[in-house]
Formats: sequence, C-alpha cells, structure tokens
Amino acid sequence: MATEKDMFLQSWEREFGTTMKVLKSYPKDKLELKPHAKSKSAKDLAWTFASETQVFFDGCLTGTFDFQNAPKTPATMDEILAGYEKSHKAMTEKLKNLPEAEMNSTIKFYVAKDKVADVRRGDVMWTGLMDLIHHRGQFSVYLRLADAKVPSIYGPSADEPWM
Repeated sequence: MATEKDMFLQSWEREFGTTMKVLKSYPKDKLELKPHAKSKSAKDLAWTFASETQVFFDGCLTGTFDFQNAPKTPATMDEILAGYEKSHKAMTEKLKNLPEAEMNSTIKFYVAKDKVADVRRGDVMWTGLMDLIHHRGQFSVYLRLADAKVPSIYGPSADEPWM
C-alpha cells in the first residue's frame, strides 16, 4: 500500500513533467508579455515554478519560509527551464529523505493575512503542489495570448487533440 509520501512524490513527478511541457511550449521571444497591469510578465510567472519549488518546499521541510531571499528571475527561458529542473531535482531528493512520520508533524504556516498557525506538514506540501498547478493554469493562458500552442495538460487541448 502506497504511503502519503509515495503518493505525493508520484504527483510531484507527474506534475513536473506536465509543467515542463507547458513551459517549453512558450515562445522564447515573448517573455515580457504581461496581459494586464496587475499580472506578472511571462518571464516572472515562468520563474515562479523554480523559485517556489526551492523556497516554498524548503520551508515545508525546515519550517521557515524565506520568500524575501528567493532567487531572482534569470533573463532567458533556457535559464528558467534549467533553474526549474535543478530546483526540482534537488527538492525531490530532500523530499525522498523526509521520514514518512514527518508528513503528520506540524509547522507554522499562514492561514490568513498576517495569521500563522500550526498546520500539518503534509497539508502544506499538498497546498504547495496545488499552487504550482494553479500557476501552470495561469501560464497556459499566457501561451494562448502569445500565439503559442497549448499542449495537453489533463486532457486534449485545441492544439493537441487526442484523436
């Protein structure tokens, strides 16, 4: 029977592969696209995957979330892709070494604006993975706005039908 950590790692790997496919579909010459004044540029949104993988999940393991010192966005999509692969690989090794019992331990985590509480570590990890998936959904809209093809994510897309 698979443990919660096993299921998390399976989802973690599957979603990473899908996210890389989405990121690789983005045109390298349109990184400054910003669909709205409140939106991030495509480059900054793409970098979210690498920086959150590093900062957020390190926080899940250590109990300290240091977003102030998140790595800065690199200049090119190739650097973004390499950074995401590197942070994913490093974090995967750390997550594999997490004792299963630690999934049920608690860490301090934000539950509302300026409010921190004890939250089960596994729940924070799943929340982080869902947040990365949420950002991938945002990024898939940028693909369409940049006139790029949207790959299949959880099912067929207009650009990648299954039939």
